Amino acid sequence: MERELALEFVRVTEAAALASARLMGRGLKDEADQAAVQAMRAMFDTVSMDGEVVIGEGEMDEAPMLYIGEKLGNKNGPRLDVAVDPVEGTNLVAKGLPNAIAVVAVAPKGNLLHAPDMYMEKLATGPLGKGKVSLDKSPTENLEILAKAMNKRVQDLVAVILDRPRHQKIIEEVRKAGARVKLISDGDVAAAIATGYPSSGVDILFGIGGAPEGVLAAAALRCLGGEMQGRLVVDDESQLERLKEMNITDPNKILNIYDLAGRDDVIFAATGITDGDLLKGVRFMGNIAYTESVVMRAQTGTIRTVFAQHCLDKKPKVYQKLIGY
Repeated sequence: MERELALEFVRVTEAAALASARLMGRGLKDEADQAAVQAMRAMFDTVSMDGEVVIGEGEMDEAPMLYIGEKLGNKNGPRLDVAVDPVEGTNLVAKGLPNAIAVVAVAPKGNLLHAPDMYMEKLATGPLGKGKVSLDKSPTENLEILAKAMNKRVQDLVAVILDRPRHQKIIEEVRKAGARVKLISDGDVAAAIATGYPSSGVDILFGIGGAPEGVLAAAALRCLGGEMQGRLVVDDESQLERLKEMNITDPNKILNIYDLAGRDDVIFAATGITDGDLLKGVRFMGNIAYTESVVMRAQTGTIRTVFAQHCLDKKPKVYQKLIGY
């Protein structure tokens, strides 16, 4: 992948964030998502690549655009797998809550796991936990291992967990082990990525969430040098058949970060929609909008934070319409 593509993907996530942020706090979850999808899809047409959606808004018959298998880009570039989440945290945007982001991850063809729309047990940490923690170990064991690796006490660690009834036992065990807990209502992609930032205030992610979101988080953590493991949660026979189609014969197999996001190059980009732990949300001031984004590349390990000022009245008319100006 050409390094110039990195900034192009930032433009894609910026457009989605600008469009969605117009509806922040208005209780319009679906409308905020639709606005981001339309803006993101339109911006992809300007990118020099021959891309295909492997993680998106659903199957072809479930989504009008950014569906699985949809071709993206102007075809004048490398063949790429594309994973998108135009609004990671639609409930967060609807309620004006923190940590909603617009996300894109790309990799050379065949590198990103074509994760089905099912649940995944997840474990994420920063670089110091890489190769040490494991989904085969209990939360208590993983906390002890990570504390030793980070030269901390267990009580110094913070575990981030989705606030769901299914996680009650994990939450109780983490608390009993002495670690602190940060519960989040939605948005485990941003939470998993935060474990790769020493300054984020969180050290490890536990719990079950969407499998597609697990691939997006793995792409970012590959760039950050962190650890991400997943194990698909099979609820019925149809999901078991889906795993067989993916050549996963053992449903209990632990998928490591390379299974999820490949061993080749990966580019990850995200733009804040609402204020969060990692990125500030969109600010509107008349004809000016401000965005904060991050773009990372696994091959070089470069992580760039992009602060942008957008003169909305100077944008093309079609762009103004997409972002609701």
